[in-house]
Amino acid sequence: LKDQFDNLDKHTQWGIDFLEKYAKFVKERIEIEQNYAKQLRNLFKKYCPKRSPKDEEPRFTSCIAFFNILNELNDYAGQREVVAEEMGHRVYGELMRYSHDLKTERKMHLQEGRKAQQYLDMCWKQMDNSKKKFERECREAEKAQQSYERLDNDTNATKADVEKAKQQLNLRTHMADENKNEYAAQLQNFNGEQHKHYYIVIPQIYKQLQEMDERRTIKLSECYKGFADSERKVIPIISKCLEGMILAAKSVDEHRDSQLVIDCFKSGFEPPGDFPFEDYSQNIYRTISDGTISTPKQEGMRIDSKTTVGKAKGKLWLFGKKPKPQSPPLTPASLYTSSTPNGSQYPIFSIEPVHYCMSDIKTGKPRIPSFRSLKRGYFCLQGPALEDFSHLPPEQRRKKLQQRIDELNRELQKETDQKDALIKMKDVYEKNPQMGDPGSLQPKLTETMSNMDRLRMEIHKNEAWLSEVEGKVAARSDRRHSSDINHLVTQGRESPEGSYTDDANQEVRGPPQQHAHPNEFDDEFEDDDPLPAIGHCKAIYPFDGHNEGTLAMKEGEILYIIEEDKGDGWTRARRHNGEEGYVPTSYIDVTLEKNSKGA
Repeated sequence: LKDQFDNLDKHTQWGIDFLEKYAKFVKERIEIEQNYAKQLRNLFKKYCPKRSPKDEEPRFTSCIAFFNILNELNDYAGQREVVAEEMGHRVYGELMRYSHDLKTERKMHLQEGRKAQQYLDMCWKQMDNSKKKFERECREAEKAQQSYERLDNDTNATKADVEKAKQQLNLRTHMADENKNEYAAQLQNFNGEQHKHYYIVIPQIYKQLQEMDERRTIKLSECYKGFADSERKVIPIISKCLEGMILAAKSVDEHRDSQLVIDCFKSGFEPPGDFPFEDYSQNIYRTISDGTISTPKQEGMRIDSKTTVGKAKGKLWLFGKKPKPQSPPLTPASLYTSSTPNGSQYPIFSIEPVHYCMSDIKTGKPRIPSFRSLKRGYFCLQGPALEDFSHLPPEQRRKKLQQRIDELNRELQKETDQKDALIKMKDVYEKNPQMGDPGSLQPKLTETMSNMDRLRMEIHKNEAWLSEVEGKVAARSDRRHSSDINHLVTQGRESPEGSYTDDANQEVRGPPQQHAHPNEFDDEFEDDDPLPAIGHCKAIYPFDGHNEGTLAMKEGEILYIIEEDKGDGWTRARRHNGEEGYVPTSYIDVTLEKNSKGA
């Protein structure tokens, strides 16, 4: 390779070009990873649910699984960004820096080789010049010798000419000897430089170029490995993302989703009762043979046409016109009125219900499934009651109230923490006045206490509504259980309008109730006896009691305690005149009776 300097120059340039080509490949791969991660991010943002905190969309397991898959996909996109960043820092950046260093080193080595070659060429020119000069002086000396010999042999030549020719010969001979010595010195110097050039300088330069090219190859190998390691490092995290997607898929529970749908749309209403059997052939049997098939009807079971069917029938006046007198509906007691010779009974019906049935088909009103819906219709007449969610079905109303109570409790806890922080800060200010004025915290503390009182009253009010709903749902469940046991009796408790009467005693048709009042709706939901007093209290501070459900009191006033504080800071009390309400526990001095619960 001593004479392959140009070829090595081309090879090292090709190596640098290949290095830059691979760096360009890595750069394009980084752009692909970045674009892929960006598209995955955009896909996540496109399908990620944008719900406000107040959104109450049912959280089905299939939806939750899809949201979890989106989150895992977002994490997967993050790992692709990590791959691109690692490739850019560890591979592409390193390749560009090394390519710059490699070009600088190659340029330096090539310049050293060219300088060595130029120095060798200069030595060769000096040796060649001395050689040519020695050759010229030798020819001149030969000519001077030939001229001297010719004059010396010529008899006609004078002695002076011969002596001059001899001197010229000696001069040329001396100059030839000097040039000979100079040529020998230049030749020896050139041979030494040439040996040094081909055996020391050039091999050293070539070795440096070789080492440079080998380092380039090693760097490429390291970059190949780093390129793969950038991908391999994120494989465990990507595997976890994929495992998370699989777990999300396995978490889908169709039964739970069905139960969520049931809980979301469950109204709590009772299904309508069974239609009674109406036999229009009763008159035929009675006409053909009054003695053989049927027996005389029990006069005690006859009901005046003006008699209303149960208490709920009268309450239907709130929703329409006063019902016209109708023929009496069928009753269970009038079904079994005849017997066969073997003692078995079979139903005998009269023709009187035909007129009622036909008129009910023509002028029938919508069926009211339960007494609960009847009462809610009464409230709807008085205006929308959105605060207590009375416009919702019982089950949905219970859920809404429970959610509101939970939110109020969280707000109350925040206000309580803020009050404690303000009290601590006030104590610090009182101990260290230089830190601040304690009086500056009093307005904020008063506002916080007011907010706490308001939240407690709201919680009490919503808990009262929730207790009312839960009590009615429990009562409805009991009635449903009783209805399943006494199925035949329940059929008889359907009014002609399709309404349901809760009291079994209303089966007996009594005198008509001419003076029905809308307040009768609340009779079944009110307690007959007031709560017993379990102690008494004395008001330490006055309380205005402007909010609903609270009881105003004066300082020093004596009240009865009918319900203890349940940890929310309010006590239920009663005046001597029977007025009840909640008062702040911190405003009163409570004294409980020892035998209060047994009183």
